[in-house]
Amino acid sequence: MILRFCLLSGSLGLLLLTGCKRQPLTRSDRPPADTTTTARPPEFSVQELDFNYLTAKSKLSFKSKDQDIKNANISIRMRKDSLIWFTVSQLGLTGARGLVTRDSVTVVNILQREIYRYSFAELSKKFGIDLSYNLLQSLIVGNLPIKRSRRDRVSKERDYFLLKQDEGKIMVDNYVGERDRKLKRLQVKEQTTNNSLKMEYDDFTALNNFLFPYSNLITVDYQSSEDRQFYQTLIQIKHQKVDLTVQPLSFPFSIPSKYARKN
Repeated sequence: MILRFCLLSGSLGLLLLTGCKRQPLTRSDRPPADTTTTARPPEFSVQELDFNYLTAKSKLSFKSKDQDIKNANISIRMRKDSLIWFTVSQLGLTGARGLVTRDSVTVVNILQREIYRYSFAELSKKFGIDLSYNLLQSLIVGNLPIKRSRRDRVSKERDYFLLKQDEGKIMVDNYVGERDRKLKRLQVKEQTTNNSLKMEYDDFTALNNFLFPYSNLITVDYQSSEDRQFYQTLIQIKHQKVDLTVQPLSFPFSIPSKYARKN
């Protein structure tokens, strides 16, 4: 969604409109905690969404220490592994639009005439956890954010396979359904700070011969680099219509010269 979506809790608040009713997000518990590791790692594959271009009409809810917004409308366009474009509106008014590239996230707050732009390195430093384009794309489509490698560890956990991956100081736990081999839950933890991000996928529906998660819940727990306090951000995306196409999409995006640059 997007995105000012997922993990950009501070950034994400920019997407959202002011004056909305404050309502809490609901949370769901997923894979059980008991893990039984097999003597030899089980062989398995993960079913991932393959696409060229994607469009989606969705609902976005967002709750942080500063914002509490329910059911904003978000339109998304994606070019796989390259671009994510989005607009956010409520009550018929467009409040924000944004563009995510491999290197950065840019958000234009139309209501406040402000521009926010962050590199992923800046966002990672801000939230104390490694954020990337692949992670945002995974949020939307439910694919693994990190490619498989020989270093990965696999164990069996009731109805799930648990795929554990280490990327330096980052630990990633991927819970994959035993039957459909779809990613059901993703947990990312930064070992030195214990900052974490969790994504939960639900409402899987057939889409162009794939299973697509029409409901995503993201939880970000982090210690602020500014006041050193701990905060939690909840982001919920419910897709209403999703289309995959091989036909190129347009990604109209401009930055008005009179808008103020904010950090």
